[in-house]
Amino acid sequence: MSNLMVYPAEIAEMSVNQLAALPHAKLVEATTNLDDLLKWAKENRQKLDAAMELRFGGQGRSALQESGRDFGSTHFNDGPLSVSYDLPKRVSWDQEKLKAIAERIVAAGEPLSEYIDVELSVSEKRFTAWPTNMKEQFLDARTVKGGKPSIKVEFNGVEVQ
Repeated sequence: MSNLMVYPAEIAEMSVNQLAALPHAKLVEATTNLDDLLKWAKENRQKLDAAMELRFGGQGRSALQESGRDFGSTHFNDGPLSVSYDLPKRVSWDQEKLKAIAERIVAAGEPLSEYIDVELSVSEKRFTAWPTNMKEQFLDARTVKGGKPSIKVEFNGVEVQ
């Protein structure tokens, strides 16, 4: 089937209507080619990122520490290269401990919104298990939208030429 391949460069030149009208074999091959390309790109991006960290990470972290910071952006030269090194800060919060702190703030009569951002949500699994009278109380607060569809194609055993 290699003679039927639709390469990514050809895909870029085609309109959505042209792509939708591709014969079955070319549609499957285009999908397979792009999936393989994405997988290859992701794997090699991770490998190159690891190599860049190995090569420049020590200098970047040292430059940050010399400026009195553990996180952030810094710039330095490595021979003819100008390197921008960015080490973002990732913060996570223990939900149980935050809940206990929130309860203490409320109990003290303080406005919770002054200290903690609160986003309420209801799991869909819980919601669907509720009795009708409970669901009705929440319906005005609930919005349902579709996500991005995922469509995969493959041959179902039928020989295509």
